[in-house]
Amino acid sequence: MGQTPSHEATHASKAQLTAHLADKFARRCYEPLELYSFKDNFRSLADSEGDVRYLKEATIARFLELPDILAVSPVLFHMVSFIGAFPFLRDAPVILAFEQMIMVVAIMTERYTKVLTKSSTNRRKLLFKSLAVYDRKLSEIENRTSASNPGPGQGSGSARSHAPGFAVDQPGDDVDGDAAVDDDELVLAALDSLDINDAFLTADSHAATTHGAMIPADNFRRLIMLLLLTSPLSPQESLSAYAERVTGPALESLRATAENVLSAFIDVEKSPGITFAQFRDVLPVNLPNLFNGLSPLFEHFLFSKNLDLSKRKGGPATAAPAAIAIPPLLQDKAQILNLDILSQLSFFIDGNDLFRRLRLLYSGADAGYSMGQFETKVFNWHAPTILLVSGTRLDDEETRRGSEGVFYDSLPPQRFPNGTAPDRDRLVFGVLVRQPWRVTNKECFGTDDMLLFQLAPTHDVFPASTMNRNYAAFSKPPTAHPGVSFGSPPPPTSSSARHAPLRNLGPVSLVLDSSFEFGVFNHDYSSRGGAFAASVSRRFDFQERFSVDDVEVWGCGGDEEARIQRERWEWEAREAEARRRVNLGTGDIAADRALLEMAGLIGGGRSGGSMG
Repeated sequence: MGQTPSHEATHASKAQLTAHLADKFARRCYEPLELYSFKDNFRSLADSEGDVRYLKEATIARFLELPDILAVSPVLFHMVSFIGAFPFLRDAPVILAFEQMIMVVAIMTERYTKVLTKSSTNRRKLLFKSLAVYDRKLSEIENRTSASNPGPGQGSGSARSHAPGFAVDQPGDDVDGDAAVDDDELVLAALDSLDINDAFLTADSHAATTHGAMIPADNFRRLIMLLLLTSPLSPQESLSAYAERVTGPALESLRATAENVLSAFIDVEKSPGITFAQFRDVLPVNLPNLFNGLSPLFEHFLFSKNLDLSKRKGGPATAAPAAIAIPPLLQDKAQILNLDILSQLSFFIDGNDLFRRLRLLYSGADAGYSMGQFETKVFNWHAPTILLVSGTRLDDEETRRGSEGVFYDSLPPQRFPNGTAPDRDRLVFGVLVRQPWRVTNKECFGTDDMLLFQLAPTHDVFPASTMNRNYAAFSKPPTAHPGVSFGSPPPPTSSSARHAPLRNLGPVSLVLDSSFEFGVFNHDYSSRGGAFAASVSRRFDFQERFSVDDVEVWGCGGDEEARIQRERWEWEAREAEARRRVNLGTGDIAADRALLEMAGLIGGGRSGGSMG
């Protein structure tokens, strides 16, 4: 009885503090027109129960146009119901009233950085907590998994999915590698901005600890599929514009891509969910832009369809400007790169350099699989390029013949095991090259902002390091092993080939032979990397040997880069024609023929090619 007044005061003060923080977010995170639109949208969407107006799951799903086929609405509602409790996370889930939605949209669109301190702009832990469930059984399975294989993504538990929910059971006593004190930067910054007492700060900064929590694999798979769809989205663009990507074969491609991304965190056959340690380690390197698509999605709340800026007070409505045709996300069709792979690339490469910006420079399927065609098509592009190669894993035969045998004989005898399960034998690797290509003589080219990556059957990124500068090589004869390589020293010339008969594979490297027929990816984890860093998720040695199916090079840039390349091609064509005619001098065919007849080289029954 004696504690009731204090208890009621605590809840009243929390409500006041939440309203105060929401007001601060509203004033500093949104422009006046955006806040007006937000209020108008909330007013038209909200349901009422007594004096409370709030948004339901079905309402949010309908407003954001979430595809029913993805079954992602419960996952997203789970997230926003948790984030709506910010900064008092111990109260989650909460009813999504006006104040709660103000903070949800500010956090989802990253506008909260205008209020909270710059040192506390990391929302990664908050997003993890909003997706996680606390289940002792799941936690115990993951503990056994970690004990049997400590590497991230490796485990021995049985797969299990869990319906979205909060506090399914009390968390176990497992520790995910965090410090014992599980402070959340965003929560601490928010509480500090309100100047509230230490009792509140201590209680809520430890709320919803990450210990014993994990994101169910099935939930995260659904969210990844949504994020693949939303990654190219603009703030006022409707998600329904991409409806064709969630039907028929396109849906299967979307699922397969999401599965590849999910496998960057865990092996779904062995682990039931993603722990915070895995989330924390994998996300910054492999998928730093994974959640960027949430921003344009939730910015839909800041644009009201009832707001018509073409109308002027006291005057007639002005004509709306004609709609400008938007170019497709991917202008060229190819064998490897499609819309799903393009979205996957945007998870770790800036989408502003990808969507509606890529041009197909070289395709082996169209131009032929040769280094000569590669050089002709690619070398005049003076902007970043993305090389993609797809292949099929070679089986473990003891005897090999023909070109395959020659390629195997050039590799070192030490062979690491495959990097993924044997039933997933289609491989896709790629490289982001930010410098123009050139022929390699003694030194490799490239810079420390290059990226080597794998897209299938798992997602992995190997950033460039500064341990050595063997970033990229385009080696032509007379080198001992001509071809294209990344992360390996340039091959020696043929004169010294007898001293180095085998290819020198770098610790983390990708090599293609000169005919683009075979390739090898090497990952010597024990060496801790070379020109490229080792994997953060697969902490073991592996090697993939494969027959090449396709090779593509895409130029990152717009019309200006294409114009420069076209002018360079035209100049080279003129130079080649000038060299062809240099011995004739005039360029006039009739005059050239007369000159040759006067010299007795042609005409008079002579061909010019006989001495008789």
